[in-house]
Amino acid sequence: MRRQLADTFESLKVRNYRLFASGQLTSLVCRWMQVIAIDWLVLEMSGDSGTALGLVMAFQFLPVLLLSLYGGKLADRYDKRRLLLGANVAWLLLSTGLAVLVLSGAALLWHIYVFALLLGVVNALETPVRQSFVSELVEPALLPNALALSAATFNGSRIVGPAVAGGLIALFGSGVVIAVNAVAYIAPLVALLMMSAGRLYRASSRPKDTRIREGLRYTARRPDLLLPLALMFVVGGLGFNFPITLALLAKTVFATGPEAFGLLTTMLAVGALAGALASSKRRARPSAHVVMGAAALFGALEIVTAFAPSFWTASLLLIPTGFAMVYLAQAANQRVQLGVDPAFRGRVMALYVLVFLGSTPIFAPMIGWLGEVVGPRSGLWVGGAGALLGAIAAFAIRCRRRDVQISIDIRPRPRVRIIEPARTPVEQAA
Repeated sequence: MRRQLADTFESLKVRNYRLFASGQLTSLVCRWMQVIAIDWLVLEMSGDSGTALGLVMAFQFLPVLLLSLYGGKLADRYDKRRLLLGANVAWLLLSTGLAVLVLSGAALLWHIYVFALLLGVVNALETPVRQSFVSELVEPALLPNALALSAATFNGSRIVGPAVAGGLIALFGSGVVIAVNAVAYIAPLVALLMMSAGRLYRASSRPKDTRIREGLRYTARRPDLLLPLALMFVVGGLGFNFPITLALLAKTVFATGPEAFGLLTTMLAVGALAGALASSKRRARPSAHVVMGAAALFGALEIVTAFAPSFWTASLLLIPTGFAMVYLAQAANQRVQLGVDPAFRGRVMALYVLVFLGSTPIFAPMIGWLGEVVGPRSGLWVGGAGALLGAIAAFAIRCRRRDVQISIDIRPRPRVRIIEPARTPVEQAA
């Protein structure tokens, strides 16, 4: 047991990564508190409008479509640590401004939209930088573990953040929660400043050609990268809209308050944390079949959750749904990160962020509209169906391209075998 725990948290032995993880955990807990606070504030100000909730999500993620590739270019060209320092300062200032507006009672719905857009701009530039910065914190052999622990940090914050936010919103209101988040940005700033630059695993020289189109051409030549990118576009856009779907489920289906919304999000995050820790044991690049299988499992679980007859049934179903969600996201992330040339990592990860988060402004308003017109459960089952069908389509296309044969054995025990023709080392990487 002790050996297994040591392997799970091996990357934390590295001081720079330990500083990064601790700063991120503090900041992300409070950032999730702010997400819940903003979602609840929008519902209160709009009269429980699913469309308004979808719009505020769209404004947060619209900049991803426009700026994330540029953020990847910055990551490949400039010092990632300094870029992250600048992003956290910007977040601190914006959250402070939003908190002042809400606490003073001067905030209107359009103010929330504007701040959501500005926060989204910073997020679009920061995310590809942060994603690619992890590879500079640990040696290559520890990168799968570091990526999984980063996901565990993210999802651990999703457990604590919403649970705390629900109580604080009920006691003090959304403005206090947003103010706490503003102060929390000091933690990652201090952590980044305390890092030892000499112990970062940086390339000996920065690439001279960091044009975005070169990154796109590189990715287009790599079908092994295109599959997880395409799958995450569909699943992320349709299936990962839980701030909308769970808010509508809590408030309109089960007629509960912010505490129940926070509990639903927390149950999802409990499963997500378990999925991230399960992924931390991985020491090699996951196969395409792992990615597709995780997507199919997530889709099936989300469909079942959509038809949960009671609040507590939905809460329990969200645990395995969260597990599958993060296991999928981690498998896709690791398949991309561990297969990319370091010279293109920033731009390729920006493309990953673009298809993963950039699909939200395309689909989020539609999911919110479906919640109003078809019913608040529809966002969940439509998202699950999209993930399931996307996984099936990806598997079918891959089988056709690779002349894959499927064998079903009954004896000595039932099992399904996927048989692929022998391929060269280059083809096997794809």
